[in-house]
Amino acid sequence: MAELIRMEHLKKYFDTPKGMLHAVDDINLSIEKGKTLGVVGESGCGKSTLGRVIVGLLPSTSGKVYFDGQDITNMTGRQHKKLCTSIQMVFQDPYASLNPRMTVSQIIAEPLKVNGAHLSKRDIDKKVSEIMDTVGLAERFRDSYPHELDGGRRQRIGIARALILDPKFIVCDEPVSALDVSIQAQILNLMMDLQRDRDLTYMFITHNLAVVKHISNEIVVMYLGQCVERVESEELFKNPLHPYTQALLKAIPVASLASRGKPRQIIKGELTSPIEPAPGCRFAPRCPYATPECTKADIPLREIEPGHFAACCRAGKI
Repeated sequence: MAELIRMEHLKKYFDTPKGMLHAVDDINLSIEKGKTLGVVGESGCGKSTLGRVIVGLLPSTSGKVYFDGQDITNMTGRQHKKLCTSIQMVFQDPYASLNPRMTVSQIIAEPLKVNGAHLSKRDIDKKVSEIMDTVGLAERFRDSYPHELDGGRRQRIGIARALILDPKFIVCDEPVSALDVSIQAQILNLMMDLQRDRDLTYMFITHNLAVVKHISNEIVVMYLGQCVERVESEELFKNPLHPYTQALLKAIPVASLASRGKPRQIIKGELTSPIEPAPGCRFAPRCPYATPECTKADIPLREIEPGHFAACCRAGKI
């Protein structure tokens, strides 16, 4: 299947008083049309920054982003405005991402007006009603304000706003992390139904491994701005190759009395600073399998097994 998004040596650095902070460092990824790429990692690993660079909310430091074969890196002005109709984003906090002074219908209709859709008021109202029905928002909420609704309905507003322009690609930045567990399942199932019905492509950013397993076709694990492992969803949980991924999977709580008393793997050591990091594996100071070879030079992502990539010099041996 043809790829829709491709990133080549994508970097995003932030200038700080102590030096350059490497938030996203040399990412090379692609996402096929109609598929979901899950991006996981602990807070501060660069997941959200990567998503914001792709949609154009942040300029990249270097590297390229291609959308449907077109270079969209650091687009500005009219070109970026046109691009917004094809690429959208659903944000983590469903309350902070909505204008509290606008009603539900006004929030959903705003992208049409901002992007110059030449529709009459009647056509806009009709399209808003259709998209509200699609995401499961009752018509009675048209004139409600965000503070009058619960978190699940607020996130449905955010999804409706992203869908109103009929995009091809949506970056989902932890869209269910602020919701109750029961509401999380509803939103995830809604997004999967929308993907099937509208042939959408997702980048799904989260720190919840159970969530990413449920929705993703392929998963990328990030650590301090770098991609350390990439493989199909099922394979990651069956056969994690990178020590960091192995530690993440062992940290998943198990709802079983049989697991009581079993020892847990605790990641020890100091977290490497993302500001002007030294060459070598950034997980090495916390890795129980680290050798002097791990700190000599940066370790590239390489294919260890067919379709299974890891940035570890000992992958497949531990």
